[in-house]
Amino acid sequence: MKFKFIYSFVIFFIVLIVSFSCEKFVPASPSDEDLLEGPISGLSTQEINQFLRGDEAFNEVFTTQNGLGPLFVASSCGACHSGDGKGHLLTTLTRFGQVDSTGNHFIGLGGPQLQNRALPGYIPEQIPAGASSSKFTPPAVTGLGYLSAVSDESILSYSDPYDLDGDGISGVPNWIEIPSYIIPLPNAITNRDRYIGRFGKKAAAYNLLHQTVNAYNQDMGITSIFHPFDVYSGLEFDPEVPTQTIHDVVFYMQTLKAPIPRQQNDAEQIRGKEIFNQINCSSCHLPTLKTDYSPIQALSLKEFHPYTDLLLHDMGPDLDDGYTEGNAKTAEWRTPALWGLGLSPNSQGGQYFLMHDGRARSIEEAILWHGGEASNSKNLYQNLLQQDKEALIKFLKSL
Repeated sequence: MKFKFIYSFVIFFIVLIVSFSCEKFVPASPSDEDLLEGPISGLSTQEINQFLRGDEAFNEVFTTQNGLGPLFVASSCGACHSGDGKGHLLTTLTRFGQVDSTGNHFIGLGGPQLQNRALPGYIPEQIPAGASSSKFTPPAVTGLGYLSAVSDESILSYSDPYDLDGDGISGVPNWIEIPSYIIPLPNAITNRDRYIGRFGKKAAAYNLLHQTVNAYNQDMGITSIFHPFDVYSGLEFDPEVPTQTIHDVVFYMQTLKAPIPRQQNDAEQIRGKEIFNQINCSSCHLPTLKTDYSPIQALSLKEFHPYTDLLLHDMGPDLDDGYTEGNAKTAEWRTPALWGLGLSPNSQGGQYFLMHDGRARSIEEAILWHGGEASNSKNLYQNLLQQDKEALIKFLKSL
């Protein structure tokens, strides 16, 4: 008995030592501020359950067994938005076929999106002769519910199409036609039966349902009750994804939390924020917006900090791809939100792929690609002292 007791004590002591030792080698869980994933706070139990269903559906992998293709770009939503973050060059999409506001003239030839992959026995699409095209790198999908709840009135209040204040910046909304399945917001503002788009590189999607339905159809070749037409044959098919699943994915994106700023008390970052305002970056990348009423209570009447005005701006000839969507001009791009910028490499293979097509491999390079309405801010940046440039970049990485 005495031997068994000593033996048991020794085993217990060894296990205890090993347990404490292992703790030193187990990496700590990342904090919320270092992740883009996760729901907004204040959701009910029912809403959390729908969020989790949407999360599962967002990462569902499609195959020939559940409707993939026959032409497609990716096999899941998560394939292009790893960890809900930005995509990279391997997941960048190609859009083609529209050069002005008269619409896409290559819809019958595969437009508006190139399906560059195909199931065995099928041939991937090629861009038709004469079609303009542009590369679109998938954006991060966090915080989108806040952007969807900003009122049209607020967006229009930031617009200055005739540059009446003389600052060289004249942001405008993209007035788009919406599909019949979209129910406009109760306070929606129209312009000749067109509505204000707010999602996508050119703000050509009205809301997250519009964006999600297009992604299922154009990215994965999946038909739904909202868009039952196959991208390969053009024929009408039975829905390959349940309607409830579409709604769950929309809800998931609506209720993903906003990126959390990091190290906000750092003196250099505070200086960087001051410089951001001094060189007028904040004219387009508005630091603060406010939501209107939302049926999701956790999103209603909330102030948030995305660093975008949701408007189109002329970015100059170097960013003119000769392709457009909706009513936007070919050199116009919607101001991208800057929140979460510092976490972009987490989903981009450890490096940056910025701007609409991933051409910029650093934040500084992205700044230097700015032209058109942003030329003055770019020039002011170039004239900064090196230490001020570094402070600005550090601030941007903290968002």
